[in-house]
Amino acid sequence: MPKAGEIKKNSAVEYEGGVYFVKDIERSVPQGRAGGSLYRMRLYDVVTGYKIDQTFRDSDMLNLADLVRRPAVFSYSDGDEYVFMDTEDYTQYSLTAEAIADELLFVNEDTQGLMVVLVSDAPVALDLPPTVDLQVEETDPSVKGGSATARTKPARLTTGLVVQVPEHISTGDRIRVNVEERRFLGRA
Repeated sequence: MPKAGEIKKNSAVEYEGGVYFVKDIERSVPQGRAGGSLYRMRLYDVVTGYKIDQTFRDSDMLNLADLVRRPAVFSYSDGDEYVFMDTEDYTQYSLTAEAIADELLFVNEDTQGLMVVLVSDAPVALDLPPTVDLQVEETDPSVKGGSATARTKPARLTTGLVVQVPEHISTGDRIRVNVEERRFLGRA
């Protein structure tokens, strides 16, 4: 049973009789308090998708829920539902656009290394690889000789994500993007 300070983003915890998925954690250290940090966590109910914000002290103990990660690939979208297929047993998992809104900026048909997160055999989230390769859909024209300077320009990728790229990158190029920092790493 870990302390609140040991809980990581994308973990599943049991809280007040339900299973919640930790989407965001903010740590704060109040001034003038003897004691530790406070952790404000944004929790999503696995079954209903209901969102709550809860603050825990560093010493609060939380139970981790049974969490399974399955390798998957993006299959297709059907309205507001996105379907991913397990690469081992071909099971299909359906997730709503609302549940994976942030992750959708990094997902296309050929994204490798995706993991569907299951709690009690129900898909609740998408776990992304550290880097993804995406195609530049639109950016300003490349500047001749622009590679000698460290200037950047915005580029919109095919998924809708906008990142800053060096001036020598042009429309149609495939680039590698760091998922956590949302920044350009190099050409793919």
